[in-house]
Amino acid sequence: MSTQAQARGGASSGTRMTIAKALNAGMRAAMERDPKVVLMGEDVGKLGGVFRITEGLQKDFGEDRVIDTPLAEAGIMGAAVGMALRGYRPVVEIQFDGFVYPAFDQIVSQVAKMHNRSLGALKVPMVIRIPYGGGIGAVEHHSESNESYFAHTAGLRVVTCSSTEDAYWMMQQAIASDDPVVFYEPKRRYHERGVLDLGEAGSGASLDDAPHALGEGVVRVEGSDVTVLTYGPMVKVAHAAAQAAELEDGPSIEVIDLRSLSPLDTELIEESVSKTGRCIALSEAQTFSSITSELAAHVQEHCFYHLEAPVLRVGGYNIPYPPSRHEEVFLPDLDRVLHAVETLLAY
Repeated sequence: MSTQAQARGGASSGTRMTIAKALNAGMRAAMERDPKVVLMGEDVGKLGGVFRITEGLQKDFGEDRVIDTPLAEAGIMGAAVGMALRGYRPVVEIQFDGFVYPAFDQIVSQVAKMHNRSLGALKVPMVIRIPYGGGIGAVEHHSESNESYFAHTAGLRVVTCSSTEDAYWMMQQAIASDDPVVFYEPKRRYHERGVLDLGEAGSGASLDDAPHALGEGVVRVEGSDVTVLTYGPMVKVAHAAAQAAELEDGPSIEVIDLRSLSPLDTELIEESVSKTGRCIALSEAQTFSSITSELAAHVQEHCFYHLEAPVLRVGGYNIPYPPSRHEEVFLPDLDRVLHAVETLLAY
C-alpha cells in the first residue's frame, strides 16, 4: 500500500503541525493575500474561538477584520450575505455543528440561491466553517454530522478536510472560490499532527502550488479488493482498517478520501470501484438519506457491471445523536468496517 503523500515524496522535509494550526495558517495566508477577507463568529476574536482555530488573528489583523459577533447565528449569516454581496469574502464560524440550524434559512434560502436567482449577476463568495462529528464527549447539540442537509442543497459547495495539508490548502481555496462553501472541520481530529510541505516556494507558496483542486478526491491508500469511500473524521478509521487487513494478509483495501461532498469526484469514485469491484460507503452520519446513500446510488448506477457484491453503507445508527457516554457505540469503528469488508468478500 502507498499513500498519496508517500507517492509525492519529500513530505518529511515539511513542517509538522496540527490540523487546527493548519486551518489557522490557511486563513492567515488568505487574509494577507486579500484585504476583503473578513472573519466573523462567536468568540473568534479575543478568545480565538472555542477550539482556538482563529487564535492570534484579531491581534494581527484588527477588530475590523476579525469580528466577535453576538450569539445569533441567523443574524451572523444575514450580515455575511450582505457583506459578500458588497465585495467582501466573509468567513463565518458556526461554533458547533448543532448551532447551525438557526442560520439554516439564510443558508438555503439566500446563500445557496442568490447567484441563480440573479441569473449570475450576483455572487456570494463566503465560507461557512462548521466543526462537526463526535468523539469529544460533548453535550447535546455539540456533536452532529449534518453535512447531508447542505450537500442536498443546490448552489452550495460542501467540503471537508482530514489532514494538515488539506486543512491549509482547502481553506485558502474555499475562501478564494466565488461559490459559497460550507467547510466542515472534523473536530476530534483538530489536534492530530501531520506534515505541511510547501516545497521550494516556502511561505511564498500560492494557490497554484496546492497539490489538489478543491473538488478533487484523493487515494489515501491504494488497494485492489475493496474500495472504501469516506471523508473527514472517518478517513483515519478507514486507513486503520486497511492497515489491519494488510497485517493479517487479508484483503487489499483502497481508501478514497472524498474531500468534496458536493460536487463529488465521480471520476475517481468510478475508477476505483471499477478496479476493485466492491465498495463500502463510510461516514459518521446516520445512513438514511445521507452522503453514503448518494454514494451507494451513484456506484450502483455507474459501476453496476463491475460490482461483485452490493454496495454496503457503514455509518451512525438512525437515531438522534446519543449522549456522550454512548457515542463510541454509535460511531463506526475499525471492527464495523472490517465486518463490512468480510461481508462483501463472502459474496
